[in-house]
Amino acid sequence: MDPARPEPISTTTALSGLRFLADRSPHTTDEEAADGFAMVAAYRDGGVFVGHWAGNSEWERHGAADEIVMVIDGETNIFFLGEGAERSARLRSGDLIIVPRGTWHRFETPTGVKVLSVTPQPTDHTVERPS
Repeated sequence: MDPARPEPISTTTALSGLRFLADRSPHTTDEEAADGFAMVAAYRDGGVFVGHWAGNSEWERHGAADEIVMVIDGETNIFFLGEGAERSARLRSGDLIIVPRGTWHRFETPTGVKVLSVTPQPTDHTVERPS
């Protein structure tokens, strides 16, 4: 994108090009999940992404900056790990949450969700709950 001539990005179009990832699990490989996610724009040290899935994610954290997550359609539960305990928040269509830099988090999505995120890189991933 030419910084002098920014263009609108259609999240609707980006999401329509995704394959619904129906059975996401912490063991889902990047290759298996590739068609369920897309980067729609580069942004700072990461990107703006869309995703469409159901199931559970692995734990992740972003050491460079906060992550912004917005539910476009559906709902999900996001879990945060802090001081050895998990706490959660339900996110529904139109909800937005900021995941603080370095915070381990994961998603449980029983029926399906469409998400937009502004995600810094690199991202750390682990299947096991971090200690």
